[in-house]
Amino acid sequence: MSTQTRRWNPKMAEYIYCERNGIYIIDLQKTVKKLEEAYNFVRDLAANNQTILFVGTKKQATDAVKEEASRVGMYYVNARWLGGMLTNFKTMRTRVDRLAQLKKMQEDGTFDMLPKKEVMKHMGEMEKLEKYLGGVKDMKKLPGALFVVDPRKEHNAIAEARKLHIPIVAIVDTNCDPDEVDYVIPANDDAIRAIRLIASTMANAVQEGRQGEDAEAEETVEAPAEE
Repeated sequence: MSTQTRRWNPKMAEYIYCERNGIYIIDLQKTVKKLEEAYNFVRDLAANNQTILFVGTKKQATDAVKEEASRVGMYYVNARWLGGMLTNFKTMRTRVDRLAQLKKMQEDGTFDMLPKKEVMKHMGEMEKLEKYLGGVKDMKKLPGALFVVDPRKEHNAIAEARKLHIPIVAIVDTNCDPDEVDYVIPANDDAIRAIRLIASTMANAVQEGRQGEDAEAEETVEAPAEE
């Protein structure tokens, strides 16, 4: 896992193993240790019935972010971060309501009664809303944490989360500022395999946390029967 030296952030020095031919190599032992810390945090958060918002809009991250978040029933943003998605949450929810309204119109036959030009306009709006808000349409309240691929690219999401004191777990490459992230996972944020592996690990943490929560609920239900 490496980054060219001309773009590196000196604050990432503690995570660097060595430099070769103008490229900094990330210390994989540090990556494993930090990934474990992030895993434990996400697992415990999920066990407390909190949600995680996966964020990754660069082309190397879009598929992994959507697939891994969907696999464990979490939310995601993988097209573009719309300003105010967290800090202006109520307004974001009105856009989600609009998406639901348009889908209902499509399903109940309303579109069939409208002029073709108007239908095309509605379809275009629906497609756009689905692209940007499809991954958060079921998110009824602010998430318990963000999992971010590339904090530099997702600086707007990072800024909103920090403003609201929402913890941030992120894949942090050597050109990023680790001070903006609560749980730093040092890794190459341009490598598709690395992104997929780490996103999958975070999703597994959610899964484990949720299973623990389910087991606890079962024990609570069974306990009175045993007495």
